[in-house]
Amino acid sequence: MRPSPNTEMESTTTRREWLRSASGLFAAAALRELGAAPKDAAASERAPHVAPKAKQALFLFQSGGPSHLDLWDWKPELARRHGEELPASVRGTQRVTGMTSGQAKFLVNGPIRPFRQHGRSRRWVSDLLPYTARLVDRLCVLKAVHSEAINHDPGITFFCTGSQQVGHPSLGAWLSYGLGSENRDLPAFVVLVSQGTGKNPGQPIFARLWGSGFLPSEHQGVQLRSGASPVLHLKNPPGVDRPTRRAQLDALRELNAMRAEETGDPETAARIAQYELAYRMQASVPDLADLRDEPEETFRLYGEDARVPGTYAANCLLARRLLERGVRFVQLFHRGWDQHDNLITHLGNQCRDTDRATAALMLDLERRGLLDQTVVAWGGEFGRTAYSQGALHAGRDHHGRCFSTWLAGAGIRPGIEHGETDDFGYNIVRDGVHVHELQATLLHCLGLDHRRLTFPHQGLAQRLTGVEPVELVRAILA
Repeated sequence: MRPSPNTEMESTTTRREWLRSASGLFAAAALRELGAAPKDAAASERAPHVAPKAKQALFLFQSGGPSHLDLWDWKPELARRHGEELPASVRGTQRVTGMTSGQAKFLVNGPIRPFRQHGRSRRWVSDLLPYTARLVDRLCVLKAVHSEAINHDPGITFFCTGSQQVGHPSLGAWLSYGLGSENRDLPAFVVLVSQGTGKNPGQPIFARLWGSGFLPSEHQGVQLRSGASPVLHLKNPPGVDRPTRRAQLDALRELNAMRAEETGDPETAARIAQYELAYRMQASVPDLADLRDEPEETFRLYGEDARVPGTYAANCLLARRLLERGVRFVQLFHRGWDQHDNLITHLGNQCRDTDRATAALMLDLERRGLLDQTVVAWGGEFGRTAYSQGALHAGRDHHGRCFSTWLAGAGIRPGIEHGETDDFGYNIVRDGVHVHELQATLLHCLGLDHRRLTFPHQGLAQRLTGVEPVELVRAILA
């Protein structure tokens, strides 16, 4: 017998009431947690799944796709066959972008600068990276990372969120959700963006790359900007002092708590948490951004660019200050690595922007004991082609089939390389590392099992690494 319309309506109403009640329980629990936390205590950590090697993470994201063939993956065959046609057997049937698919010739383009061996590991590194080259015995270079994406926005979105489609939580949001924060006066996830002197302007960087997606909004990243106001709208307007702001927030908190009980919307609790965090950041951020307490030796290490707000070097210094204050995840985006043309000049400029400051940050973390508790990643969304885009040395196209990324710090074996590409740096020979495998391995270093770090959304237990099986890169784990 079919149910009567009245029965259907009653059933629907019951389900809605049940869902509202369940949401209300979550919201009420969150509000109780907010209310119970002492105002001067750090937010409590959530329990990791496995014993963590790292407490914090740092991702130095080089937006645009650095050329692995000109920086990390030394291929003598490329130099020997410079100007020759790339064998069709090497190129195969792989997808290429529309920028080079119509080329009549695919000429092999050798490295633009010499490579030399460095360190006890005798690792080959380009002369474009003289400072980082001194640290090779601290690095684990992944030479066969691969991604399905061949265009920038899908590629960067994939690296940052585990999906080429927009709307998914970022890696930092997952870390905030899984582990919480160690410093309740600063966000768990902070982002810094700089523009390089290579390709200018570089590829656009969208705020959704550090967004919370379908996770509660309190887990989204906060971008610190250069200049007098590192966080927009953080300062009190004229005529509003700190006690007045406190009284306003207390009144607003009471109203939001009433609304949360009425609607059961967990986002109301998240909104209260963000208001309270913003209030505390009014005191913590000015101290963080004020570099006057840094000794001159710091600027000799990082270079004079570290005095210029908004540069990559200045952001590296701020990253160290954030990590020493307990921020869980810091992500730098440096734009300008998209060398389709003017390869020699633009790639050289990008390396000058970043090489010294990257090495300085690593040394600074190490001498302060922070590298032992921080896992560090360096890399972009893909690499570049072995063939030239246009004339020789004019530029290189996108190449997601294989490229280089390096890791260092807590949980990572130092002084090794993992993976191998063919003589042209075009295909994987062994030990390829998919983007999801890299993400899973970073989570593991922080004590999180990517299979168990889930959130219910659209009928699925969603996770950073998608639904297909993903393995950890165990060979690189310390």
